[in-house]
Amino acid sequence: MKKTLIALAAGLALATTPVWAQQVLRLSHNAAPGNPKAEASKKFAELVAQKTGGRVKVEVGGSAQFGDDTESLTNMRLGTLAFSANSQGATSGVVQEFSVIGLPFLFRDLNHAYRVVDGPVGAKLDEFARKKGLVVLALWDNGIRHTSNNKRPIVKPEDLAGIKVRTPPDPITLDIFKSLGANPGPLAFSELYIALQQGVFDGQENPLMNIYSSKLHEVQKYISLTGHKYETTPLLASKMVWDGLSKADQQAVKEAAVEAGTLNRQMSLAADADLRKKLADAGVKINDVDQAAFAAKTKPVYDKWAQQYPDLVKLIVAEAGKQ
Repeated sequence: MKKTLIALAAGLALATTPVWAQQVLRLSHNAAPGNPKAEASKKFAELVAQKTGGRVKVEVGGSAQFGDDTESLTNMRLGTLAFSANSQGATSGVVQEFSVIGLPFLFRDLNHAYRVVDGPVGAKLDEFARKKGLVVLALWDNGIRHTSNNKRPIVKPEDLAGIKVRTPPDPITLDIFKSLGANPGPLAFSELYIALQQGVFDGQENPLMNIYSSKLHEVQKYISLTGHKYETTPLLASKMVWDGLSKADQQAVKEAAVEAGTLNRQMSLAADADLRKKLADAGVKINDVDQAAFAAKTKPVYDKWAQQYPDLVKLIVAEAGKQ
């Protein structure tokens, strides 16, 4: 009888104890469903589960469900959040060197930007990030940015005079719009729609895909294709969480980040090609600008940041020139 009870207890223990314990890690982002960032985040979660044989599960919280970009950065540095498909603007508040990717009129187009950030520039940014408790898994795309507002079409820099423009909490974007004569101010992206609707800001700047997916065109009359800067979407990991993963799982997560980034970039390229028509059909007035005049007006921004980060600016400008 005693042997039977021991055998029964052992059998119950085997039945209720998993062969492996699944690790559930959360990923935060602020994008609306359908945005390339949102779709790539879902793909990343699928690939991590696949590549780790189910050992690691990524739970995705979109539309700032797990906090906005700034909160997510804080939580990753505390080790209470594993991943964030963050914004370049918010990230630069912690790792200021990220701002330099946004030097005005640096890249010809999206593919040019991808080739630059995927090389030594991305590696250098990861070095800076690790010192602040973050790991750069991949640099996804957040597009070339344009300007929208409710006052008038922006054709030349002087047209921005006095216009209240929301920017990310990114010093280089603030510098760009100050140099153009606008009245810029930072605000979390999750609060932007209501701020525009209520007239807190006259306008904002974002890639067309963000404008469309978050329906900002519903509360803006004009989109001017300024193309004033490029931004990445840094897919970041908490260094505390990262260091707790096995080498095999680190490799799997890194591979998943790069592969999901391919989807993100494909969607961004496609969006850039067809959203101009969709936005015009929705009733927004879209115009081109005298880009050379904008580039000349923002030249002091280069000079300021070259003094602050001479080696990094030199590296980025040199890599851009090679492509």
